[in-house]
Amino acid sequence: MSALNRVPSLMVRAGTASALTLAAVGGSVVVPGVASEAAAASHATKALSIAASKKGAPYKWGAVGPSRFDCSGLTLYAFKQAGKKLPRTAAQQYNRTRHISAGSRKTGDLVFFHSGSSIYHVGIYAGKGRIWHAPKTGDVVRLQKIWTGSVWYGRVK
Repeated sequence: MSALNRVPSLMVRAGTASALTLAAVGGSVVVPGVASEAAAASHATKALSIAASKKGAPYKWGAVGPSRFDCSGLTLYAFKQAGKKLPRTAAQQYNRTRHISAGSRKTGDLVFFHSGSSIYHVGIYAGKGRIWHAPKTGDVVRLQKIWTGSVWYGRVK
């Protein structure tokens, strides 16, 4: 065993390893608060991938998958498969998320379309101003550019 390989274990045993030292020699550091954000990002990434995998699935009002969806049915299904529970409707989902600004949005966040204070649609943010969603009767799950500025963003907790 080289001296470099022994350094982290010796410093950890002695309790003197700093975050920079561990990073320099390939160790890992747990920072309070960051683990939960990383877990949320992981769930969001999985949910986005699951929604994308449903490309072409037909829209059906009230459907929650696995082969047909309405808008909130797709988000509910995708996050459930990723290990997170959401309520059934878009409005209920909005109330269950951590509300964030457009500037803070990340892939996997939920995008809520509203008219005044009424939420009428939801999709999963895919980046570059696009969402995966189940649009309407006669359509299919697809990737589409956000078509209005009347949107709010929510991050699944």
